[in-house]
Amino acid sequence: MNQNENQWDKLLKIKTTGRDDSRADQYRYPYEPTPYCVLERLANSGLISKKNVVLDYGTGKGRVCFSLSYQTRCSSIGVEYDDRIFAGARANQEQAVSGKRTSFELTSAEEYPVPTSVDRCYFFNPFSIEILRKVLSRIYESYYENPREILLFFYYPSEEYISCLMTEELLLFFDEIDTEDLFEGKNERERIVVFSVGGI
Repeated sequence: MNQNENQWDKLLKIKTTGRDDSRADQYRYPYEPTPYCVLERLANSGLISKKNVVLDYGTGKGRVCFSLSYQTRCSSIGVEYDDRIFAGARANQEQAVSGKRTSFELTSAEEYPVPTSVDRCYFFNPFSIEILRKVLSRIYESYYENPREILLFFYYPSEEYISCLMTEELLLFFDEIDTEDLFEGKNERERIVVFSVGGI
């Protein structure tokens, strides 16, 4: 597993491995990059292409942005509130093979106004339900400003997240990408659940 992680980092000319929970609290969860094998499966799902703009919440050192931009040729925006980890994303952007298709914002997710070009959003449990609800409101505002298909991808979602998402009037369950076979053992959370905004 780790060999695959290092090979991808090397190929993309970035450094994103390792976990960091030095600034985690009850609202903002530790930095832990999505495994590359999961991002490969997402990239191969056909749900993201070069015409899409992906917004990665809690981007950390930018792995999701660099990897998806490389694999699907999409544009991507990473939002990160921790200035120390954000510095890692910016440093990676200087070297990354897909750096020109990526951009990063140092701000809290709930404060970030979602650009009307964004039509894909990615979450790997970056924050609490309280923050998630505020972020969803921001996404809805952007949707009303420019009605379009927006897909939200939730990797390894908690029961709490799923319960919250199922009660959102503006969200419709769209699809599920199974990732359980990529890892040893059985884990029902090993999946990417996809919702669409506005039911388009």
